[in-house]
Amino acid sequence: MKKIKCASFFAGVGGIDKGFENTGIFETIYANELDPYPAETFELNFSLKVDCRDIRNVCSDEIPDFDVLLAGFPCQAFSVAGYRQGFDDEKGRGILFFELIRIIKAKKPEIVFLENVKNLVGHDNGNTFRVIINKLKKENYFIKFSVLNAMEYGNIPQNRERIYIVAFKDKEMYHKFNFPMPVELTTKLSDIIDFNSKIDQKYYYTHGKYKGEIYEKLIEAMDDDKAIYQWRRKYVRKNKNGVVPTLTANQGEGGHNVCIIKTKNGIRKMTPHECFNAQGFPKSFKLPLNMSDTRLYKQAGNSVCVSVINRIAEEIKKAYIN
Repeated sequence: MKKIKCASFFAGVGGIDKGFENTGIFETIYANELDPYPAETFELNFSLKVDCRDIRNVCSDEIPDFDVLLAGFPCQAFSVAGYRQGFDDEKGRGILFFELIRIIKAKKPEIVFLENVKNLVGHDNGNTFRVIINKLKKENYFIKFSVLNAMEYGNIPQNRERIYIVAFKDKEMYHKFNFPMPVELTTKLSDIIDFNSKIDQKYYYTHGKYKGEIYEKLIEAMDDDKAIYQWRRKYVRKNKNGVVPTLTANQGEGGHNVCIIKTKNGIRKMTPHECFNAQGFPKSFKLPLNMSDTRLYKQAGNSVCVSVINRIAEEIKKAYIN
């Protein structure tokens, strides 16, 4: 069957693209990502050159024609972990949604797929979300949306809730589409984290390595080698639901969101690739060897749960071809 063409915006490392391409029917033919570092990771895993211009400088007629628009548009302006400024975000991240509308108006894709933080729904008493939905309706789209958790819908042991918006030009296709049902979580932490092998020493906590007697506090608090812990600035928190807590962009920087595990070789941070594993990326997913861990942690935290995306994409595929 002829491939369905996708254009990807705020593409990051290509998590949404990977989820769609895994269906075997969708193919990303254009990707836009301002940050050159995730763009480099994207290009390492896809046979596509990323357009690294600011989306505000991309003319719609410079974009090849496509059937599906994919976008995990910037969420920091709406995130509970940020300042929740929304469209008034002082860095201009909130208003970038309107650049997508500009492109949608010009290119008129059959399907629009958007991903963002759960907090988008309630931001500004629901006004932000209402604007987004109304803008899509004004372009004659029929819309369905749902908040899904990776551990309930992606068979991935990460507590990650995100909102997914799917908009269709065709009303019949809209009626045929349904979001996937929950699935049993059978993927174990040991499937995505290597608790047994000795790895690079830089990931381990040792006496005197960090200020504030962090190592001693970790030793005292970490009594479970099957749990994920976090250093929360001044104390250690155990994630009690047996999964990885929501990965964030500052994961791994030594800040309060770093994920820590207890192994037979010592107490250590999750590696960047383990964080990608926790996002449902395949273990074959390539990471640039010359890139700092800090940048890779940020890319993993900013990305999406590939397996959740894939399950939604499979439902879109059914609606499209039936």
